[in-house]
Amino acid sequence: MDLQGLPYLLEPMAAAHVPTVAAIERRVFTHPWSLTNFMHEVEDNRFSEYLVLCYRPWIASGSADATRPRRFLRPLRRRAAEEDRSLLGYVGFWLMVDEGHISTLAVQPAWRGRGLGELLLSAIIGRTMERGASHATLEVRRTNAVAQALYRKYGFQFVGVRKGYYLDNHEDALIMTTDDLASAEYQALYARLQEALLERLRRADAAPPAGSEMEQHPPSPAPHAPED
Repeated sequence: MDLQGLPYLLEPMAAAHVPTVAAIERRVFTHPWSLTNFMHEVEDNRFSEYLVLCYRPWIASGSADATRPRRFLRPLRRRAAEEDRSLLGYVGFWLMVDEGHISTLAVQPAWRGRGLGELLLSAIIGRTMERGASHATLEVRRTNAVAQALYRKYGFQFVGVRKGYYLDNHEDALIMTTDDLASAEYQALYARLQEALLERLRRADAAPPAGSEMEQHPPSPAPHAPED
């Protein structure tokens, strides 16, 4: 996705991102993955792929790579307690044969309502297509109508239920899956949605929300689904 002219950067999740990702995870989800879980996904799981979304004006200057803050080059153990304020969200999927299973998606709570959850969803669907997946699938809480509406917008349909899937309250998970990602119909839908999303992002206020830098937030009642 071409984000030229926008204050956002999408890049592959690396080990250096994991401490901040794990901190956001604890802030957003009621049953969060651990730092160790994310390190395994990034370093050991060859079937997974994760992206992070960063706010360009807050990316530290002066690094050898203009897209990466200099502190990302420090050893992970020295940054275990640090958060990178430029990291706004993340998303990932597992490639399972020919299916892209979207495993997680989160946005810093203060940055919700700007289309960033949709940006992450659109980006990861694009990556599943590039990796050759024929379908994308995910689970979503039965009560999370906001996330369900976004998923339906991107062609996901209900195909089943996982009873008591969420460990915090034993809420059911609805399984949602797309039609063939390579079909002309889906490709046309995806192109229209990308165009509309980019127009929304260009028109939106790009200034950071008040108190967004390091503010602590209570857990979301709807883990592992976007709140956008």
